[in-house]
Parts: sequence; structure tokens; C-alpha cells
Amino acid sequence: MSAAPSMREILAAERRISPFVRTTPLWPARVRTVDGERDVLLKLEHLQVSGTFKARGAYNAVVRMARETSRSGSSRFVIASGGNAGIAAAVACKSLGVALTVVVPAWASPSRLAQLGRLGVEVVAQGKTHAETHEIAGTIAELTKATMLHPYNSVDAVAGAGTVALDLVRQSPGHGPIVAAVGGGGLLAGVALAGEYLGYETVGVEPTGAPSFNQALLAGAPVDVEVDTLAADTLGAARIGSLAFEICYQNPDVTSVLVDDKAIEMAREYLWQDFKLAVEPSAGAAFAAVMGGLVRSASDAPPVVILCGANALSVQTATTDP
Repeated sequence: MSAAPSMREILAAERRISPFVRTTPLWPARVRTVDGERDVLLKLEHLQVSGTFKARGAYNAVVRMARETSRSGSSRFVIASGGNAGIAAAVACKSLGVALTVVVPAWASPSRLAQLGRLGVEVVAQGKTHAETHEIAGTIAELTKATMLHPYNSVDAVAGAGTVALDLVRQSPGHGPIVAAVGGGGLLAGVALAGEYLGYETVGVEPTGAPSFNQALLAGAPVDVEVDTLAADTLGAARIGSLAFEICYQNPDVTSVLVDDKAIEMAREYLWQDFKLAVEPSAGAAFAAVMGGLVRSASDAPPVVILCGANALSVQTATTDP
């Protein structure tokens, strides 16, 4: 397992990716919750390049590794991801002119395959589970001498995600807890790591049908969970990333809450009807925690909800990595 990144690495990631990613807007909003109306800050990361926060980690990894591998005359990448990480890696590789192979599950949705196809990357559709696709990607990397990218469990992914927090402290220095959806845990780990230095709480939100972080906290270590949720396309990791768990488990300012699928759908509908924000279920999960009164803090400052993506707008029944 890699050592947890430092704040210095998050700052380095910000410098590395700044030519490629957007500083997404931070919107103040007053929203209805079970406890009455509440002021909330919405971080519109669904407007990020590639449609999700994943672009931050993807560019961080690809830019850094491309510089290193170019010295050896090789600059090719491979990633196992049926979801947003694969799309983000494809966007990054295309803009930098480097080759990428994306290994997706055999049951990957036609819309995902179409998105990847438009980005011009090689797509290999094999394997029933994320573990199988990761193994296949490893074999491809070995045979083609490509560099493996991990969708969430890497220093590059976590440090890249942590740059969201650097945006936030500039946009609203006095904000309250940051609320982030949890799939593999890269986003939560990045903002939690930055929170240790910048002084805020972090709330990780998962569907009741995919509680990998919540169950890992109870067990004291990452464990496998069954996944059965409409958010499986983006929050369907059956096990929290070891790096994310290491970072969050040791941080007393990180908490875990669960929301059910009905709450996720209600939150997405609310965001669309009231603000015309079209987001995927993962973003709906984070917002649902605030609507359900699950985000508590000693601070009176408004919480920040990271609306992390807008790619998976249809309900998916198959389980994939985030």
C-alpha cells in the first residue's frame, strides 16, 4: 500500500493540473431539510472537465507519469474502469496526446462505451467484476509496457481530489463541513487529508446498498460488502480503497453517514426542480445527507456539498467501480 500523500503533494498536484482543469463554481443556496431551511454551499464539480471531479486525479497522474515515461521512450497508459475514472483518464490522455486502453466490464452500458469511443481510446470489454477487469488491465500493461492508472486507490488520485479543497478555501474561507460521496474513497480521502491542515470536518456519504466505508470503520479495516443500489454505476465499489481508509480512519474529523436510494432520487429531483442542476446519483447522495439532517457540526458555517459528477444520469443495475 502506498504511503498517504502530504499537503505538499496536494499543492504540487494543483500546480500540475491547473492548465487543464476548471475552478468550478461555488453556489450559495438555501435548501429545505427535515430540520427546516438551511444555508448550503454547492460545489459544482459536475461542471468539471470530463463531467466529474475525477479529472483532477486523472490529469495529476497522467501529466506526472507521462513526463517520467517519456524519458524512457514509452508513454502509454491502461486503466480498469467502467465509470467516471475511465472517462476522465481518456480526456486527460487525449488532450496530452498519449495512448490509453480502458478495460471495462463485459456488461458495460452502451452509453459508457459510446462516451469512451468518442474520446478515441482503445476499449477492452472483458471481465464480470472490477477485480477481474483490474487483473486484465494488469496483464495488458505487462504485455504492452504501459503504465497502470488506478481509478481511486493511488497517491495521484487522492492528491488530485484534494485540490477541490484548495478551491474551496479560496472561494469560501469560512465554510463548514465538506460533504462528499464515497465510492472507492479517493474524493473523501483527498478532502479529508486537506482538512487536517486547513481545519474543517469531512462527512462521507454512501448509499445503504453500498456501505464499504461505513462497514470498514466498524470492522477497523476494509471489508467486502454487497452492492445493491441505483448509484452502483458511480458508488459501486465493493471495498473501500486501502489508501482512503488509512487516511480517513486516523482522522477524528471524518464521519460516515448512509442514505437510501429513495433519498438519493429525491435529492436529485430537488436539485433539478429548484436549481436546474442535472447531477448523477453520487452527487444526489451527498446532497441527500444534508436534506435528511445527517450533517451535524459544531460550526454554524454552511456545509459544502460536492456535486461530484454528471455523467451517470440513468439508473444502472450492474455494479462497477467509481
